[in-house]
Amino acid sequence: MIENIDKRVRAAQFRQRLNRALRDSGLSQSALARAVGVDRSTISQLLTDEGARLPNAHVVGACAGALGVSADWLLSLSDRPESAAELLASSLSLTEAPRALVDERIFEWHQEALGYKIRHVPAALPDMLKTRALLEWEYSPHLGRTAGQAIGASEDRLTWMRQSPSDYEIAMPLYELDSFAHGVGYYEGLPLEVRLEQLTQFERLCEQLYPRLRIYLFDAKRLYSAPLTLFGPLLCVFYAGTHYLAFRDKERIATFTSHFDNLVREADLTARQLPGRLRALRAAISS
Repeated sequence: MIENIDKRVRAAQFRQRLNRALRDSGLSQSALARAVGVDRSTISQLLTDEGARLPNAHVVGACAGALGVSADWLLSLSDRPESAAELLASSLSLTEAPRALVDERIFEWHQEALGYKIRHVPAALPDMLKTRALLEWEYSPHLGRTAGQAIGASEDRLTWMRQSPSDYEIAMPLYELDSFAHGVGYYEGLPLEVRLEQLTQFERLCEQLYPRLRIYLFDAKRLYSAPLTLFGPLLCVFYAGTHYLAFRDKERIATFTSHFDNLVREADLTARQLPGRLRALRAAISS
């Protein structure tokens, strides 16, 4: 809600902000006048006039454009001097997502959020819990002869993530784990011994790292989530396949934190129940 400000106060604030923006820009009054398309005396009057009148919208907009600030800020309708385009650019970024385990960008985000809770909805099984055999099966076709080196480097980073002081909450659909265990869908062709080894490691890590690592399974027929990671209150990142879409503004981070918390609250299987589910799946596919 916009605060109702007395016109004299608003005019005084306009002069103060115009003076500040002009000073910060390094422009002279003459240069600003040329950019706005008015006489220098008009700019001088805007900067010093003690009256209650504000300039027309065209002059305000032209001043804002020339000085690199928003017209709303000059008129005390916003506390942020940045333009809408600058605010969007600072709060939203789009970066390439290479076919890799833990690329440089993701690893930097984890380091930046060190000590904060990490909330994660993976696109498949969580990479930080995978065995080397599963990593090789999944990534070797795409990485070719460099697969071993890339996996070795990523394993170091995955180990760092497991040992970091951050708490990890992971929410994933029930069908993902079932599909993996039975080798169907995305996991078709994955050898039984690799699946058994992975289920064993999954159970071991869930028990060893609990409560710092908590994994919840939700029913995708009732709930849905795109792959995303929330790095504490700092950042929300969506995985879109070829790119990461990252938000830094607090309002969107709060919105998607609430979305994630709902996945946890409505989960069909809690972190304490997961080891039992893993043992049951292992028994089912090994019999």
